[in-house]
Amino acid sequence: MDTSTAAETGPRPFEVTNRMVFAIAVPMTLAYLTTPLLGIVDTAVVGQFGDAALIGGLAIGAILFDIVFTTFNFLRMGTTGFVAQAVGRADQAEQQAVFWRAVIIAAIAGAVLVPIAPLIGGLGLWFMAPGEDVAAAASTYVAIRFLAAPFTLINYAILGLLLGQARAIAGLVLQTLINGINIALSILLGLHLGWDVAGVAWATVIGETSVAIGALVWLWRGFDRQAAPSLGRVMDKTLFLRLIAVNRDIMIRSFALLAAFAMFTRFGAQFGAVTLAANAILMNFFFIAGYYLDGFAVAAEQLVGRAVGARYRPAFWRAVRLTAVWGFVLAGFTTLVVLVAGAVFIDIMTTAGDVRAEARAYLVWAAVTAIAGVLAFQMDGVYVGASWSADMRNMMLVSLAIYLASAFALIPVFGNHALWFSLNLFLGLRGLTLAALLPRRARTIFGA
Repeated sequence: MDTSTAAETGPRPFEVTNRMVFAIAVPMTLAYLTTPLLGIVDTAVVGQFGDAALIGGLAIGAILFDIVFTTFNFLRMGTTGFVAQAVGRADQAEQQAVFWRAVIIAAIAGAVLVPIAPLIGGLGLWFMAPGEDVAAAASTYVAIRFLAAPFTLINYAILGLLLGQARAIAGLVLQTLINGINIALSILLGLHLGWDVAGVAWATVIGETSVAIGALVWLWRGFDRQAAPSLGRVMDKTLFLRLIAVNRDIMIRSFALLAAFAMFTRFGAQFGAVTLAANAILMNFFFIAGYYLDGFAVAAEQLVGRAVGARYRPAFWRAVRLTAVWGFVLAGFTTLVVLVAGAVFIDIMTTAGDVRAEARAYLVWAAVTAIAGVLAFQMDGVYVGASWSADMRNMMLVSLAIYLASAFALIPVFGNHALWFSLNLFLGLRGLTLAALLPRRARTIFGA
């Protein structure tokens, strides 16, 4: 981190309040909730054609797209951390410079992804081995949707800037516009014009592209011209490489996280279709908790990053404390609701009696995932805000290794209970290992 400005001016005190935490966490939770709504609409649109192959092709294509682009979420996270630190230093020029560096990386990465989309689609279909009709629909979806790759990644950088500047409402508007345009065009192109899967894919391309272009123009017009960085500063080799290094670490962390959940599904599949279906239903409880835990993680990113940039220890520790406390409060409430009413939700999600019974048998394990995951989400936010990406990467890999060792050792003896235990162990270890490192890492910024 470039701390020269902060070192010259000294600490820049500011107060962290509950209102500041919720002003970021609530809009981002709402923004994240628009994503599953989009998936529901897309599936419903394609489902109107009464062709199971189209639905399957859409599902596989969306999974392939999500796997690739989830790993690029580092563009959002890395940008948020560095921008928040520049906010803490009151360095407007560096806020703009970080953003333009992220846009350059996004544009280049997106331009590379477009021509290799057929290869990505081919590898994914080879791995999943669907039927011929499903593969054809998935190929169509991937070929079209990847055309938006540069703009999708630029939108990550835009969101990173907005969140780094604590403009969470603007971030909510950005996500709502992308998904809102996508939903409207999916219905128009996919259903009314009869383009089925191709229409849904083109809706995404148009939504991502139009919002990215519009947001870039809006941001550029709103930038302070007096603080505009020179091209030399934007392209500064040291700062550019540091952004790339942080992004690399976060990408490795994201790969490891995807691997953990992929292995959860892989392990669950060995117990048969009923247990696999039960596990999939139960994981929805964790995913729901993840929406608001992600919101508090984003709040931690901005507030911690600002405190690090300002070199103000009290704000740092209060941001850590408040985001953790509220995370545990809401996670505890979620766990209680799942324990009390989880069986009702299971019955709503499936009518299969055997799947219902199997899901109830493991309901307690699913209920505690919210609490087990609080520190994992929150500490990720803290470390992203401070740009301590190497620690995030290392502790994720350590936790993944222990998770896999636990699963391989215990599943033969305790079956699916061991799988759920191992998942909760993985979630808990991610947070606890990072929390254990936190005092030492904080001393490197704020002193003894």
